[in-house]
Amino acid sequence: MTEILAFANQKGGVGKTTSAVNMAASLAYLGKKVLLVDMDPQGNATTGVGVNKRTLTRSVYELLTGQCAPADALYRTAFENLYLIPSTMALAGADLELAGVERRTFRLQDALHTLASYPFDFILVDCPPSLGLLNLNALTAATGVIIPMQCEYLALEGLSQLMYTVKQVQTKYNPTLLVRGVILTMYDGRMTLSVQVAEEIRRHFPGKTFRCTVPRNVRLSEAPSHGKPALYYDRYARGTLAYLEIAKELLDKTSN
Repeated sequence: MTEILAFANQKGGVGKTTSAVNMAASLAYLGKKVLLVDMDPQGNATTGVGVNKRTLTRSVYELLTGQCAPADALYRTAFENLYLIPSTMALAGADLELAGVERRTFRLQDALHTLASYPFDFILVDCPPSLGLLNLNALTAATGVIIPMQCEYLALEGLSQLMYTVKQVQTKYNPTLLVRGVILTMYDGRMTLSVQVAEEIRRHFPGKTFRCTVPRNVRLSEAPSHGKPALYYDRYARGTLAYLEIAKELLDKTSN
């Protein structure tokens, strides 16, 4: 069964797209066939895997609005085992365009189901930093949610709203949706605050928080400007190794 994981957090700047891109690349590197779906109108996950948004004629926007078949919005990236359904700024208008459309919350789910002939092991969805229709589509389609959270002050602010949304989706659209994990990002073990916030998050999500933390790492920040996941930019950077360890832990979780 394909695992469909939505990377969600309505708070911006938490490392959500960085986590989605680098987890996708890490799982693909470990031999899994992976589809990355960019549901953020900013399209940072798209550029993060080397796809030029300006040249695209088909994207997740055309897919959701019924202007193209899902297979036509599928792109093979330059990285082994890694595929992409990209995003462009056109997606910013999707909420309004889908307002009166039948099954508007299930548009992504329906599209992904038609890709059953592509034997993906994982589909990772990078959600926008909001709780609108695009996020609802991602959570409705997903088998699980992964929540990236930075180890900084107020990291837990707004989390209650995200968890409320997850529960609403479970009740109305997707009863099998689970929180599959929490990724601690921007961790600095030299700072008491990072350690304290990490401990607090682990108390909130016992057994759900990944053991490995993602450190503050310049190479992680530089990689997107080169159109590469960190794994293909600096194989031995601390951030790269962290995401590889988290990917291995995820494989252990999903195999049980």
